[in-house]
Amino acid sequence: QVQLVESGGGLVQAGNSLRLSCAGSGRTFARYPLGWFRQAPGKEREFVAAISWSASSTYYTDSVKGRFTISRDSAKNTVYLQMNSLKPEDTAVYYCGAGRIWGYAALEATGYDYWGQGTQVTVSS
Repeated sequence: QVQLVESGGGLVQAGNSLRLSCAGSGRTFARYPLGWFRQAPGKEREFVAAISWSASSTYYTDSVKGRFTISRDSAKNTVYLQMNSLKPEDTAVYYCGAGRIWGYAALEATGYDYWGQGTQVTVSS
Protein backbone atom coordinates (compact mmCIF):
# COMPACT_ATOMS: atom_id res chain seq x y z
CA GLN A 1 0.00 0.00 0.00
CA VAL A 2 1.23 3.47 -0.94
CA GLN A 3 -0.14 6.77 0.31
CA LEU A 4 0.60 10.02 -1.51
CA VAL A 5 0.22 13.60 -0.27
CA GLU A 6 0.67 16.58 -2.61
CA SER A 7 1.63 20.10 -1.58
CA GLY A 8 2.89 23.33 -3.10
CA GLY A 9 -0.09 24.51 -5.09
CA GLY A 10 -1.36 28.07 -5.00
CA LEU A 11 -2.27 31.21 -6.91
CA VAL A 12 0.41 32.77 -9.11
CA GLN A 13 0.58 35.25 -11.95
CA ALA A 14 1.40 34.11 -15.47
CA GLY A 15 5.12 33.81 -16.06
CA ASN A 16 5.91 32.85 -12.48
CA SER A 17 6.93 29.48 -11.02
CA LEU A 18 5.70 26.89 -8.54
CA ARG A 19 7.17 23.65 -7.28
CA LEU A 20 4.80 20.85 -6.38
CA SER A 21 5.83 18.08 -4.03
CA CYS A 22 4.34 14.66 -3.47
CA ALA A 23 5.43 12.72 -0.42
CA GLY A 24 4.92 8.97 -0.47
CA SER A 25 4.78 6.33 2.22
CA GLY A 26 5.41 2.63 2.03
CA ARG A 27 8.65 0.70 1.89
CA THR A 28 8.23 -0.11 -1.81
CA PHE A 29 7.64 3.50 -2.88
CA ALA A 30 11.06 3.75 -4.54
CA ARG A 31 10.13 0.93 -6.96
CA TYR A 32 7.16 2.73 -8.49
CA PRO A 33 7.17 4.90 -11.59
CA LEU A 34 5.64 8.22 -10.56
CA GLY A 35 3.58 10.67 -12.52
CA TRP A 36 1.79 14.01 -12.39
CA PHE A 37 -1.64 14.50 -13.93
CA ARG A 38 -3.96 17.49 -13.88
CA GLN A 39 -7.68 18.07 -14.19
CA ALA A 40 -9.31 21.36 -15.08
CA PRO A 41 -13.02 22.03 -14.41
CA GLY A 42 -15.20 20.20 -16.91
CA LYS A 43 -12.26 18.31 -18.41
CA GLU A 44 -10.83 14.85 -18.05
CA ARG A 45 -7.68 14.13 -16.06
CA GLU A 46 -4.70 14.55 -18.37
CA PHE A 47 -1.11 13.40 -18.25
CA VAL A 48 1.56 15.99 -17.44
CA ALA A 49 4.84 14.20 -16.66
CA ALA A 50 6.22 10.88 -15.45
CA ILE A 51 9.52 9.56 -14.14
CA SER A 52 10.82 6.00 -13.96
CA TRP A 53 11.67 4.32 -10.67
CA SER A 54 15.39 4.87 -11.32
CA ALA A 55 14.86 8.49 -12.48
CA SER A 56 16.76 7.64 -15.64
CA SER A 57 13.80 8.27 -17.92
CA THR A 58 11.05 10.87 -18.10
CA TYR A 59 8.01 11.69 -20.22
CA TYR A 60 6.29 15.05 -20.67
CA THR A 61 3.18 16.13 -22.47
CA ASP A 62 4.00 18.50 -25.32
CA SER A 63 2.37 21.56 -23.74
CA VAL A 64 4.78 21.56 -20.77
CA LYS A 65 8.03 20.52 -22.44
CA GLY A 66 10.76 23.07 -21.71
CA ARG A 67 8.73 24.61 -18.84
CA PHE A 68 8.13 21.77 -16.37
CA THR A 69 10.64 19.37 -14.83
CA ILE A 70 9.82 16.21 -12.93
CA SER A 71 12.31 14.77 -10.45
CA ARG A 72 12.36 12.38 -7.52
CA ASP A 73 14.32 11.98 -4.31
CA SER A 74 14.15 8.35 -3.29
CA ALA A 75 15.80 9.04 0.06
CA LYS A 76 12.91 11.36 0.90
CA ASN A 77 10.22 9.30 -0.87
CA THR A 78 9.22 12.44 -2.73
CA VAL A 79 8.52 13.40 -6.32
CA TYR A 80 8.62 17.01 -7.49
CA LEU A 81 7.19 19.00 -10.37
CA GLN A 82 9.01 22.26 -11.01
CA MET A 83 6.73 24.48 -13.08
CA ASN A 84 8.22 27.56 -14.73
CA SER A 85 6.72 30.13 -17.11
CA LEU A 86 3.26 29.24 -15.95
CA LYS A 87 0.30 30.04 -18.19
CA PRO A 88 -3.40 30.48 -17.39
CA GLU A 89 -4.10 27.23 -19.24
CA ASP A 90 -2.00 25.40 -16.63
CA THR A 91 -4.75 26.10 -14.08
CA ALA A 92 -6.02 22.78 -12.71
CA VAL A 93 -5.95 20.42 -9.77
CA TYR A 94 -2.67 18.53 -9.95
CA TYR A 95 -2.47 14.91 -8.82
CA CYS A 96 0.51 12.65 -8.32
CA GLY A 97 0.26 8.95 -8.90
CA ALA A 98 2.29 5.81 -8.33
CA GLY A 99 2.29 3.67 -11.43
CA ARG A 100 2.32 -0.03 -12.16
CA ILE A 101 4.90 -0.37 -14.93
CA TRP A 102 7.15 1.93 -16.91
CA GLY A 103 6.61 2.67 -20.57
CA TYR A 104 3.66 4.08 -22.46
CA ALA A 105 1.39 2.88 -19.65
CA ALA A 106 2.82 5.71 -17.58
CA LEU A 107 1.12 8.21 -19.88
CA GLU A 108 -2.37 6.92 -19.01
CA ALA A 109 -4.26 7.37 -15.74
CA THR A 110 -5.29 3.71 -15.95
CA GLY A 111 -1.63 2.80 -15.47
CA TYR A 112 -1.60 4.12 -11.91
CA ASP A 113 -2.64 2.24 -8.79
CA TYR A 114 -2.36 5.01 -6.18
CA TRP A 115 -3.29 8.70 -6.20
CA GLY A 116 -2.90 11.67 -3.93
CA GLN A 117 -5.76 14.01 -2.99
CA GLY A 118 -4.64 16.75 -5.39
CA THR A 119 -3.41 20.32 -5.03
CA GLN A 120 -4.93 23.35 -6.76
CA VAL A 121 -2.81 25.45 -9.10
CA THR A 122 -4.33 28.71 -10.34
CA VAL A 123 -2.51 30.94 -12.80
CA SER A 124 -3.89 34.42 -13.33
CA SER A 125 -3.32 36.42 -16.50
